[in-house]
Amino acid sequence: MRTWGLPIALVLCLGCVRADEATQKMLDCMRANIPPTVRIQEVEITATDRTGADRMLKGKLYALKDKGLVRAMLKISAPSDLSGAAYLLRETQPDRGDETYFYLPAVDRVRRITGASANASLLGTDFSYEEMKQLQSAFSGSDAKLEKTETLDQHPVQVLSLAPAAGSAARYNTVRAWVDQKSCVALKIEFFEGDSVRKELSAPAASLQQSGNYWYLSEVLMRDLRDGTKTRLKIVGVSSGADIPNRLFDPHTFYIGN
Repeated sequence: MRTWGLPIALVLCLGCVRADEATQKMLDCMRANIPPTVRIQEVEITATDRTGADRMLKGKLYALKDKGLVRAMLKISAPSDLSGAAYLLRETQPDRGDETYFYLPAVDRVRRITGASANASLLGTDFSYEEMKQLQSAFSGSDAKLEKTETLDQHPVQVLSLAPAAGSAARYNTVRAWVDQKSCVALKIEFFEGDSVRKELSAPAASLQQSGNYWYLSEVLMRDLRDGTKTRLKIVGVSSGADIPNRLFDPHTFYIGN
């Protein structure tokens, strides 16, 4: 059975990762998670600042695997001041680097996200452009290894350690993921700056859901441990195999229409 991990596809770019046989087996399972046809997920994203004030965003996440490469687009429908904002990820061949684009209606132009801008907050949430890209394209460009087996939330998990490829400008020097052995879904992820965990993404095992042959988490929480903020992402609806026009994954047209 193939499985799908994380609402925003926590899988690993096999062409970009060096791994031993055991690690590769886990990566293969995670990579097989991405459905070959379009999946649409209705999402609610609630960002909570350090005073406890909440701001909710609603939208749809479209994703598929095209010739083995991930395509993902997030389109915001609410609140009204952000309606129409869109984020596009296009995974490319390992030697070219992934492509990330953002459209904001207020400025009415598409911006390609590169360099230091990748660490900026995505629409005021605790997900940066880079983190969102890594979660969707699955930490492409990372070196991975299995550390050990543990139990998390009464589920056996394998702890996966990821380091940025040599010469990259990655924000985090280490990322660790606790991957459920049955579903190949990561129930917890830690993002390290130096020796300290800067951000932590977590989900209870009870939030594991199935759509067809694929698993996903219906709810995840990202916490910024330094700034004291958090963002909760919920999946409130899933449909697969939809007939979606290619323009939703084209840098020139992804933000137009539904």
